[in-house]
Amino acid sequence: MSKRDGDDWKPATKLVRGGTMRSQFGETSEAIFLTSGYAYDSAEQAAARMAGEEEGFVYSRYANPTVRMLEERLALLDGAEACRVTASGMGAISSAMIAPVGAGDRVVAASALFGSCRVICQTILPRYGVETEFVPGADLDAWKKALSRPAKLVLIESPSNPLLEAVDIEAVAELAHKAGAKLVVDNVFATPVLQRPFDLGADVCVYSATKHMDGQGRVLAGAILGKADWIEEFIDPWLRHTGPAASPFNAWVVLKGLETLDLRVREASRSAARIADAIAGHANVRAVHYPGRKDHPHHAIHAKQMSEGGTLIAFSVKGERAEAFRVLNALTLVDISNNLGDTKSLACHPASTTHRALNEEERASMGLDESWIRLSVGLEDAGDLEKDILAALDAM
Repeated sequence: MSKRDGDDWKPATKLVRGGTMRSQFGETSEAIFLTSGYAYDSAEQAAARMAGEEEGFVYSRYANPTVRMLEERLALLDGAEACRVTASGMGAISSAMIAPVGAGDRVVAASALFGSCRVICQTILPRYGVETEFVPGADLDAWKKALSRPAKLVLIESPSNPLLEAVDIEAVAELAHKAGAKLVVDNVFATPVLQRPFDLGADVCVYSATKHMDGQGRVLAGAILGKADWIEEFIDPWLRHTGPAASPFNAWVVLKGLETLDLRVREASRSAARIADAIAGHANVRAVHYPGRKDHPHHAIHAKQMSEGGTLIAFSVKGERAEAFRVLNALTLVDISNNLGDTKSLACHPASTTHRALNEEERASMGLDESWIRLSVGLEDAGDLEKDILAALDAM
């Protein structure tokens, strides 16, 4: 890959300046190109553009200047050769998982995944003759066994949704490559600010840009990043012909969100570390999972891969669904919502929301029972958040 403008910039500079294209008007804020199509100087130019013989835009389902700026900025930030932005995070993950595989292929995935990702792997892919095997994410012996025979793709989340388990990205990448597989890492919880999967051997990164990248609960978007030849061979035809294109307006909103991503993630992570410590000492809490705490069962792996603990906390109350609901309903500052990565702090009950489509056995395979609450820490004053959450636990 030839060196791009900005490759040697620090992350904070890439988040503000990366991929910027200015029109003839010299605007300082990125322009929104709200157009579905493009006009040509001649019929010959139209034919050349459509044939790929001349550079330029032909249709916004294929590419758009505002969307292209976001793609370039994300590729610079993550250290990827290429990026494609989609209409949602699940649009990114489903495209990355379905586009490269065919009948007879095999996928290996960590057990702990977002509910919709589990559905793709265990319900949708098998319909097309693709075998899927799940393994405990932190069990390297299980990975070695599962990848002792050929595979096409490996899918992991680290930290995982919702209990923030860790997968050793570097070790699994090595095993995946020996099996002939590409490693796909959902890096949405850590964000590229705190974790760089490509540096650890990942082949593909996927994001829900709806989360921290927008960060203010406004729009849906997703991103797929990887080698240019892989993106061009598998992802481009899939996106062009199935149509999960990102809106130029949504891409612009995410572009503006990226300018403060580093600041927001680091500040929320500091608050989350404080709140995790406060929750851990409460009499009504059975367990706390926070990547930055030494009592996390996978702390050593998180510490090796992440520069900070992140913005998410999972905690188990002493009880079941009724007690967890009591805590959620007693919150006055934190909102009940299944979203995350927002400037506003949000909490949810995963077993009945984000992972409700899974049966009890499937939830048990990832250690999820009715007692767990997932907390996404925002930018409110940490003391106010701590007071609100501890009061809700007192009310249990």
